[in-house]
This record gives sequence, C-alpha cells and structure tokens, in this order.
Amino acid sequence: MIGHLAYAAGSPCPTIVLDSSRLPQDTAKLLESLTEVRRYLAAAGGAHVLKFALMEPSEHPMFDLDYRFVQALPGGPDRFDLRGSCGHSILSAVLAAERAGVLPKLTAGQRIRVNVLNNGDSVVCEVDGVDRDEVQFTVYFVRPDAVPVTRLLLTGEPATELTVDGERHEVSLVSSGNAYVFVDARSLGLRDHGELFSADAALFDRLSRIRVAAAGLLDWPAEGAFPKVAAIMPMEAGRIAARAISVPRWHPTIALTGAVCLGSAIQVPGTIPWRVAHEMGCVDGLIDIATPGGDTAVTAATADRDGGPALLWAAAGRKRVTFQGSFLLEPLAYLHFEEIAQCLAETAMSS
Repeated sequence: MIGHLAYAAGSPCPTIVLDSSRLPQDTAKLLESLTEVRRYLAAAGGAHVLKFALMEPSEHPMFDLDYRFVQALPGGPDRFDLRGSCGHSILSAVLAAERAGVLPKLTAGQRIRVNVLNNGDSVVCEVDGVDRDEVQFTVYFVRPDAVPVTRLLLTGEPATELTVDGERHEVSLVSSGNAYVFVDARSLGLRDHGELFSADAALFDRLSRIRVAAAGLLDWPAEGAFPKVAAIMPMEAGRIAARAISVPRWHPTIALTGAVCLGSAIQVPGTIPWRVAHEMGCVDGLIDIATPGGDTAVTAATADRDGGPALLWAAAGRKRVTFQGSFLLEPLAYLHFEEIAQCLAETAMSS
C-alpha cells in the first residue's frame, strides 16, 4: 500500500491519503488497518498526522472521486471518529489522486467533483492555479436540491441554551459541511478580536466544555471530534473574527468545512452568525473570516423556496494545497500481495 501526504494551508496537520479500493471494506477491519498505519507513522515521527482521506474513482456518473474521511483521535492509535468530514482533506485527496494517476493532470479551470461518503455532500473543487507541487482551489459545497436553511439547525431552533458547570451559554448548532457549535465570543467576556486571538488555556477549556455539552445534547460521543466549536465576533464591515478548536488543540485558522458552515449559518435567521453579520450590516455576498492564522473568503447562495430562504451552495476560496510525497506503508504491504495473487489467478484462468 502506498500512502500519499498532502498539506492544505491552514490545516492543523497534513492528511495521509490512501486508495480505499485497496483497503478492507468492513469497518472493523478497516480501522484495524488504519491503527497499524498510525503506529507506523508514529514510529517514523508522524504522530501528528491525524487526518486520513480514503479515495477512489467514483462509479457514480456525476462524480470523479469517492472520498471518505477518518479523523484520528488522541489517546491511542486505535481511536477514530468517522462521523464528519474535512474540507482540507478533500483537497489533499484530490491532489494525491492526481499524483497517483487516479485523476488526470490538474489544470487551471478544471473542476473535480467529489462524493463525500461520510455525509452525502457534493463538493466541487475548482482549480485556480497550479505551481509545481502546489495547487490553489476554490471549493463549492453544492446542494443537489435547495435545502430550507431551517433544516441546517441541529436542534430545530436558531439558538439553544446549554448549561455548562452551572453557567448558561447561548449557542447555535448548525450543520453544513460539518456540524458546528457557534458561540458569540463577547458572551465569554472577550471585548475584541485581539483578545479572542490571544486567549489561550482558559478559553480553550471553556469552549471544549461547551462542545462536550453540545455533543451530549445531540447524543453524540463526548470524546469524539464532532460537533466542532468556534467562537465568533464582528470586526470591520465584511469581516468576522473566528477561533475554532480542532483535535486536540486550537485550529491554526478555521476548517474549510467550518468556513462553509459559518457562511451557511449567516443565512439562517436568528442564529448567532446571522446576528453578527446583521450587526456589521453585511448579510449578502462575500464574507472574510479572520483567524489567528489568516483569512478565509466564504460565501453562500440562497433562493426563496416556499416563502423562506433555501441554501443552494456555499464556497470557500484561497485554498492552497502542497503535495509532500508518497511512501510505502510497510504494515499494509500484504495488500499488494493479495492484488498480485488475484491478477495471477485471472491470468491462469485465461491461459
């Protein structure tokens, strides 16, 4: 088995990309294989690689690539979360698929259509530019049918109250690209984006506890990676400050799916992102999400359906991905022998 490493700028770590057609299809056996990969990576100094992208050519006529995301969790090499997706890893999978010969050579203007098996998302990766080992993308999360924005609300309401250690917190639970808990940073006592970006352990702990409370409300595993959490607040017109948690630390920027979810949540009346956008006088069009590690541009398109807004697509731009190389994964080398044996068997039958 050959592993490919790619890094999307702004991601907390590189993604290891594997050809899913060569991996076990049974979930339990698949996770056993990925556990061996994690041990192998850790021994080679790659314990920080916590994102797995499993890809193969899609048999569906509307897609080029089938993609499945697996989030590795801290606490042991056999701990994973298969619930959500990762936009940065989607882009890593596209670039690695090209380098592996699964996709044709990427060129500016090309669009790669990805079928996200984790949650059914349809993602279009448009190539903006190619420069040696780096590719720039704009990424569109496209809805096959317009979805009423109220259906993005995980609790059915734009704002939900959580009680954490006896303290009440108002949050918005929204799912678009991934499930997110959004909280107004000012409700946590932060006065401006400078304080938001500089706050460290105490804020991390508060947001982590809010995330765990939201997971409990949704009846999701508290120790998992989803829902994710982000604190937001207004900046100048057209810009929203955000700080998000990844696994197991602060996200250096914001997940691509987090940007998409925030852009979508701005279109849902009454949510905390909607309120922040209205406060800035910026409801429609492109929004810049400012983070400690840089800005991400995001926009969401809606149409009127049955008297209310419905989400058509959401997009994030300025995404850069660098291919870091390919290598033999020795723990999974036996999978190649199975492949060779199958080829030899077919050859024997035809002779």
